Amino acid sequence: MRHYSRHYYVSDNLNDLDKVEEELEAHDVFIGQIHVLSDDDAGLQKHEHLHAVPSIMKQDLVHSTERGAVVGAGVAALVLMVVSLTRLPESVGWAPFVLLAIVLFGFCTWEGSFLGFQNRNVKFIRFEGDLHKGKHVFFVDIESHQEAVLDEVLKAHPKLTPAGTGGATPDWLLQLQCHWSKFRKEFS
Repeated sequence: MRHYSRHYYVSDNLNDLDKVEEELEAHDVFIGQIHVLSDDDAGLQKHEHLHAVPSIMKQDLVHSTERGAVVGAGVAALVLMVVSLTRLPESVGWAPFVLLAIVLFGFCTWEGSFLGFQNRNVKFIRFEGDLHKGKHVFFVDIESHQEAVLDEVLKAHPKLTPAGTGGATPDWLLQLQCHWSKFRKEFS
């Protein structure tokens, strides 16, 4: 299994980021490893080569859905626990209470996802100030053997400001994206 680490950079120049992405791809860094987060969607569309973060990933959908599911599991367990302390299951049976627990779990999960659509992804909150100033966040999921390539490419682009590291996209998802991209190229 491969291990990736995510490197973040901030820039105010989409042309420079376009060049960085081209240079990284020329050194066998897969496009699925490279992303640009920006509130300037029109500017990103002018730079067709840049791999923009999809709008759904800008939102906190996954994290909030997970939180909603945890709350839902707790609520469902609480309902079943309270019902088990009563004599209701003896007269009515467990089916309505299990159904109620399932509905409550589903509702809490759905509500969590709904709330996630209204908030920025927790991984990107720290860049909110830069994004509001019109800057762009460039991030790359890099394998350890690609670190030297990244360092070499970035030497030619001193206006990119390092903004830290973080957890990367899971290996299995990057590999799936890579194979899908190769498949599309072969059949297009």
